[in-house]
Amino acid sequence: MSSRRTSTRRKIAVATWRPSRDGRIYARMEVDATAALAYLERVRAESGESVTVTHVVGAALGRALRQVPEIRARIVMGRLIDLDTCDVGFAVDIEGGSDLAPVKVHDADRLSPLGVARAVGEGAARLRAREDVSYRRTSTLVRLAPGWAMRPALSFASLVAGGLGRRALGQPGFPLGTAFVSNVGSLGLDEAFLAPLPFARTPVYLAIGAIQDKAVVVDGAVVVRPVFVLVATADHRIVDGAHAGQMAGIVRDLLLHPERLDTSA
Repeated sequence: MSSRRTSTRRKIAVATWRPSRDGRIYARMEVDATAALAYLERVRAESGESVTVTHVVGAALGRALRQVPEIRARIVMGRLIDLDTCDVGFAVDIEGGSDLAPVKVHDADRLSPLGVARAVGEGAARLRAREDVSYRRTSTLVRLAPGWAMRPALSFASLVAGGLGRRALGQPGFPLGTAFVSNVGSLGLDEAFLAPLPFARTPVYLAIGAIQDKAVVVDGAVVVRPVFVLVATADHRIVDGAHAGQMAGIVRDLLLHPERLDTSA
């Protein structure tokens, strides 16, 4: 039997997940990308930087976290603990796409999509250059730890880093932020339901699907528009249907009017 090198993400996953018994709430919505694509074309031309739909969605999600504060919480020892920050984590490819790592953008609710793009780009560059101290320490610990030690180690990290917000086993406090975004469209997927990473205790995960031309109804007429799907996975102990509806409404409105994301108000 041949063996392959196990990525950091996969080794953590194997030691983390058990059959799910926790409550999850799922939601999906299709979004007309016409306005977002026009906005991105303008911002790229003006800035010369590679701003993408992911950064627009991340900035919009940051605003939603600010406006729906009930979502900003963790469960610690059976208690609901509020969070003050609107940090958003982003999944980025490293090692030629063979592994993933998170970049956490602080105060995403106060950043424009361009600001988010710059923060994600800087974080991704550090990861790929092996200059991110947290990721390097965690990777070393995961690589050296025997499989039997991973589950108790992650349980400890879950309480300290994910719950209390303190550094543990190389991970910073609240390592994935208050919400986490992954662009699965870049992998060729139309949509996906993300599996939460329990030790991070992040209440909301958002997957961005591939942009495709679809027939939609606009002012009573059927037209072809670029459309993508957003799928949210949330901790139902924190997020209920009302919160999900509020968050979805805010994100959709901002994606249809992305110029509003150029201000922090």
